Amino acid sequence: MKRIVLLVFVFSVALSFSQEVVKKEDIKVGLVLSGGGAKGFAHVAVLKVLEEAGVRIDFIGGTSMGAIIGGLYASGYSANQLDSIIKTTNFNKILTDDLPRKSKPFYDKESGEKYILTVPIKEGRLGLPVALSNGQNILNLLTSLTQHVNNINDFSRLPIPFVCIATNLETGQQEVLNKGFLPVAILASGAFPTLLAPVEIDGKLLTDGGITNNFPVEEVIAMGANVVIGVDIQSGLESKEDLNSAVKILNQIVGFQMYKSMEHKYDSLELVIKPNLKLYNVVSFDKVKEIMAEGEISARDKFSQLKAIGARQIHTKDIKIDISQIEEFSIKQIEIDGNNYYTRAYILGKLNLRIGEIINYRKVVESINNLSATGNFENVQYQIIHENDNFILKLKVKEYQISNFLKIGVHYDGLYKTGILLNATAKHILANNDLLSADIILGDNLRYNFDYFIDNGFYWSFGLKSRYNNFNANVKYDSANVNKINLNYEDFTNQIYLQTVFGRKFAIGAGGEFKRIKVYSETISSLEINGETGNGVLYFDKSDYLNLIAYLKIDTYDKKYFQKKGAYLDVDFRWYLSSSDFNNNFSSFSQLKGKVGYAQTFFDKFTAHFISEAGMTIGENLNRALEFNVGGYGENFINTFIPFNGYDFAALNGNSFLRSTFRFRYEFLPKNYFQATANYARIESDLFNEGRIFENTKSGYMLGYGLDTFLGPIEVNYSFSPDHKENYWYFNVGYWF
Repeated sequence: MKRIVLLVFVFSVALSFSQEVVKKEDIKVGLVLSGGGAKGFAHVAVLKVLEEAGVRIDFIGGTSMGAIIGGLYASGYSANQLDSIIKTTNFNKILTDDLPRKSKPFYDKESGEKYILTVPIKEGRLGLPVALSNGQNILNLLTSLTQHVNNINDFSRLPIPFVCIATNLETGQQEVLNKGFLPVAILASGAFPTLLAPVEIDGKLLTDGGITNNFPVEEVIAMGANVVIGVDIQSGLESKEDLNSAVKILNQIVGFQMYKSMEHKYDSLELVIKPNLKLYNVVSFDKVKEIMAEGEISARDKFSQLKAIGARQIHTKDIKIDISQIEEFSIKQIEIDGNNYYTRAYILGKLNLRIGEIINYRKVVESINNLSATGNFENVQYQIIHENDNFILKLKVKEYQISNFLKIGVHYDGLYKTGILLNATAKHILANNDLLSADIILGDNLRYNFDYFIDNGFYWSFGLKSRYNNFNANVKYDSANVNKINLNYEDFTNQIYLQTVFGRKFAIGAGGEFKRIKVYSETISSLEINGETGNGVLYFDKSDYLNLIAYLKIDTYDKKYFQKKGAYLDVDFRWYLSSSDFNNNFSSFSQLKGKVGYAQTFFDKFTAHFISEAGMTIGENLNRALEFNVGGYGENFINTFIPFNGYDFAALNGNSFLRSTFRFRYEFLPKNYFQATANYARIESDLFNEGRIFENTKSGYMLGYGLDTFLGPIEVNYSFSPDHKENYWYFNVGYWF
């Protein structure tokens, strides 16, 4: 009897257990995340609540921002980790192609920072950029964040199987992306028209998936999900009263087809979470906390249902995904694919990476930025592959198909007056890696600049320059009868040179120069010089010069104007070998000139900027036109003209000079500056003066206001000196050229 009772008990327990197993069927949960730009921050808050409710996500599908959040979550990030990433990312910065100045090629630092508008030219016609950004900064961020899965090309093998949607721009059909390079796939899904450029994958030009399928429910079900949770962050179509911006109108157009298909998709969902995001739009990147708060509210409203879904799953111990980056590694090989007009040496030179160098991911991203900053590539994809204890850097570059550009600049200052700059730039026109740039400046003083440069990366680069510059100014003249004269100055210079650059900061070069200088005045045409009368024009110089040149330059300034940090060095040597000798008094001599600067900002608002400049003549120079002429205010003085605040233009002259400037700026509003300057100078034949180096020191002071605009700097300055009773107002608008 006891045996029968025991058997019945065992049978009952077994039956109960088997029923529980049947009841506890392990459901596969799919998560669908819709697109919506900045409103997608709500997805992260929802993911936090899902984790808290114990819901295990088995499949993820997303579009646009849903693809970005979903792709990162599928790669192994937790909701809390995604929260940290979002709150520490400057979205305004990564959504543009804006790169730090230190990434720019040395040539662009010198010659390229003077244009306010660049227009591409294709097939002889002016064009427009396809988008505000090529998305390189986003691609760099996504590649860095997903480096722990960069060997996985099948998204079903990610820690959570993943799929995203893009739109084929040629066919207008959706493209299901479940294989390939994860960062590029999710970038293509999120390439919002006009904001981000389309992305090419396997020969297909892809853009934002929200145009064709903003809610990939069917695709997630096809992956194997039998319970699907959808997070819909769309707010519906706007009323005509609210269509008051280009972004809203474009979003409305994209949404026409999207909203038609949304309702029937809800029928396939176990649960819909729909945050109330009416107050926000696709570019509300400054509303992270508010958007995430709405996401959490909507998810907590469904918390009991989420708990019920989690209870239907069999949970095992979570396997923690290692998302940490390898701190340091050595690149054993660099593979480059896609380059045509730019050589391997050029690309390696811009990357500034060397085989065997110990680097980290931050260094790799900096190197990719360096290459992107050349402006020669639409995008640069990179993967770091770990094979047999070796690290291989694989680059896939896409060169710009457009190589001709029209650029425009404007400027006004007291010396050159009004100037309108028109530039034509052509790339790889005669050889690989080359650039031809021609400026013509129309206005009160006609000028031109011509540059041809072949950039060979690590190797010596080759350049040609030609320039014509002219201006006229009232300058001091030492005569008993004449205090000032109207001076006309013309300079025609041609150079051929070799240059090499180290780390984009340090350049050295040398070459030859032909220079023609013509300096004359009609103010005192009857005055006799060297036994001759000017016949209506008095010439101070009208000679051709053949020179050797050499230079050394370092530039780590963060900005061309209104610098906040960095250092600058420019050492220039010019040896005047021979001359047509208009004044019959030429003998070979040389001049050495150097300028050093250092800027540092304190408390994020106050900047101290120190500049010191010196020049000396080696040998005998009897030509006043080639003496150092010191005085005035400006950034584009040529030859031996040196600015010195508190004195009139070229008021001081001599064969040697030393000038030190202390400039202080306070940014009282964004890009608005109060400025105070004190500068001191000695202009003598012998700077050392037998140890009396401070004797006869001149001083000048300046107070002013500066505004940093898309046109360039706009400044108003008042200058004076205790050495005399004169004072000066300086006004300039736009980049200096």
